[in-house]
Amino acid sequence: MALACASRAPCPNKWPAARTAATPAGPRRQRGTVRPQAAANGSSSGGRLVLEPQQRAKLDMRADSDFYAMPRFVHHLDANFRAQLTQLIRERIPEGAAVLDLCSSWVSHLPNERRYARVVGHGMNAAELARNPRLDQWFVRDLNKEPTGWAAADGSFDAVLCTAGLQYLQQPEAVLAEVRRVLKPGGIVIIAFSNRMFHGKAIAAWRDNSDWGRCQLVKTYLAAAGGFSEAEVVKRVELPAGGAAAAAAGGPLERLQAWAEQLLGGGGRDPFFAVVARKLQD
Repeated sequence: MALACASRAPCPNKWPAARTAATPAGPRRQRGTVRPQAAANGSSSGGRLVLEPQQRAKLDMRADSDFYAMPRFVHHLDANFRAQLTQLIRERIPEGAAVLDLCSSWVSHLPNERRYARVVGHGMNAAELARNPRLDQWFVRDLNKEPTGWAAADGSFDAVLCTAGLQYLQQPEAVLAEVRRVLKPGGIVIIAFSNRMFHGKAIAAWRDNSDWGRCQLVKTYLAAAGGFSEAEVVKRVELPAGGAAAAAAGGPLERLQAWAEQLLGGGGRDPFFAVVARKLQD
């Protein structure tokens, strides 16, 4: 599968930090895209299947590559949701961890004050990923066509994040089996979502479900993938003094935006859900 590179040189086969992406003038750290390849020990098992074919169906049958071709430089979840996710990451993922951000875009939700060994982003739009300042490297891959065989060694990440993306995956069992493969023993996976979605692109099992049912569905996916601890459902994360603006990832502009959303957003908030599990020891 050919991927767009952030430089004119060929994309590396693995995820070293040696390749530098083309960036605007000014000091920036090294970043780059990567090309997928077979897993170090072969493609991971897709795990036990839990969905029927009709449950994987989407209303919008356009190719995902076409749907995501136009970059969307907007927030899909409100400031309170984003702040809770950032706080959860702050509490669960230690500084210095190697992090894989699945279904990422132009922004991640990592705490601004934390430094990580490396952050690799996956998504469907190269322009969005190239704009994300927290990514050291990134790659474009359609997980509905190629759910396994990522260019990552077994046990190479301490944490895997997936925010508002699992609802679009038609082979979630296989994707989470691959997540298990790339996690270190004891590594954490955090799958966060609300009730927002691109309705036509969400699979039927998600689209036609309740909030409670979606939490149970994610737990079932993890159990089917195998090798994870019993999943925990987090529905609320206590924020520090100052609320969403204080907890928000990013710099002053992001905090100002969070404050404005709190002030002008009215009474409604995006409900917060995160399903958290750890890879069991081998």
